[in-house]
Amino acid sequence: MYWQNLLNETMERFNNLSKETPDTFKGFSVMGQAAKKEGHLSEKTKEFIALGIAVATRCDSCIGFHIRSLINLKATRKEVCEALEMATYMGGGPSFAFSAKALKAYDQFIDLDK
Repeated sequence: MYWQNLLNETMERFNNLSKETPDTFKGFSVMGQAAKKEGHLSEKTKEFIALGIAVATRCDSCIGFHIRSLINLKATRKEVCEALEMATYMGGGPSFAFSAKALKAYDQFIDLDK
């Protein structure tokens, strides 16, 4: 899987759906901004939580978006691997497979940023 293509395709689908459901997308955007806001937890910590949930729910596009955000927040490969260890521990075999996908996404996005 090429992760940037997946995110591009997902964004195209989101854009098409948002034209039909603009209020829903506006509300989702407002909710996302509020959830990511720095508070007692850093945005980076919140993105690690989101990555764990993305792995647990087996959402490829969510994995891609949250890995991309973590890279933008300067998460290291070692930090991502530790977060994926916890996601695997909590989710068992299926989460192990999706954690491996998440690490592949990290490696691809890092290579794009070089």
